[in-house]
Amino acid sequence: MAHPTRPGAVDIARGVVKRLRAADVEVALAPEEAGMFGGIDIGPVVEAEPDDPTDGAELVVVLGGDGTILRGAEHSRGTGVPLLGVNLGHVGFLAEAEREEVPATVDHIVNRAYEVEERMTLAVTVRQEGQEPYPCWALNEVSVEKAARERMIEVAVEVDGRPLSAFGCDGVVVATPTGSTAYAFSLGGPVIWPDVEAILMVPNAAHALFSRPIVVSPASRLAIEVIPEAEGHGIRWCDGRRQLELRPGARIEVTRSDVPVRLARLSASPFTDRLVAKFDLSVAGWRGNGRAR
Repeated sequence: MAHPTRPGAVDIARGVVKRLRAADVEVALAPEEAGMFGGIDIGPVVEAEPDDPTDGAELVVVLGGDGTILRGAEHSRGTGVPLLGVNLGHVGFLAEAEREEVPATVDHIVNRAYEVEERMTLAVTVRQEGQEPYPCWALNEVSVEKAARERMIEVAVEVDGRPLSAFGCDGVVVATPTGSTAYAFSLGGPVIWPDVEAILMVPNAAHALFSRPIVVSPASRLAIEVIPEAEGHGIRWCDGRRQLELRPGARIEVTRSDVPVRLARLSASPFTDRLVAKFDLSVAGWRGNGRAR
């Protein structure tokens, strides 16, 4: 899979396909991207089945930014097929390799030289009067946001069935450790290492005395209710991709999902290295005095 409009993504994807085909690796393209390679001599490729694009696949390879990788996760989650992301975007926290590492990445794929780790996801259920419960899931986060720019959304927050707080705000984000470096991070939430099992909740511009980020057990059940008497409508987003309008009285329940996303890892370098590299933190002068200059 590749980002169809990102500069250079299609050309890089064509190169990857050619390299894989030269190594006798069968390549399948997502149905929505089959036309991306039209008229280009890349050898025979397969158009994946629309209902099950990963059927028979060994690996899902995504070329793009985190948004494209999240789209790839929609295909791979629940199939057992790991996802390998090559970053062609900006931060690319979910990616395992960078643009300049494409040739080496192809070698890893051909030689099956990668490990697989599982990342927890969130199960999200929206309950609204007069409607059937609406299920969804998220790898990074579920975000409850105000629908109108000029109006706050008023919410009540619960943890394990106990009221925690209520406030007007721009929204509330519930994130996984994987998503702690995404939207939740930009709102002032903590970075959680991916191997820590936890769920993070971060209010967005809350007008309240108690509106701090909280980290709870992965066994906890979090709920966000749009206060029925409030006038403001909201929108629920899962990974910034799957949205649903929220009316006053809507209740969003979030728990740990039983279905993880499997990510292919090319190296055993610790998460700290990735954190430093992605956020371009300066560690010059760290040696010897215990602090960065």
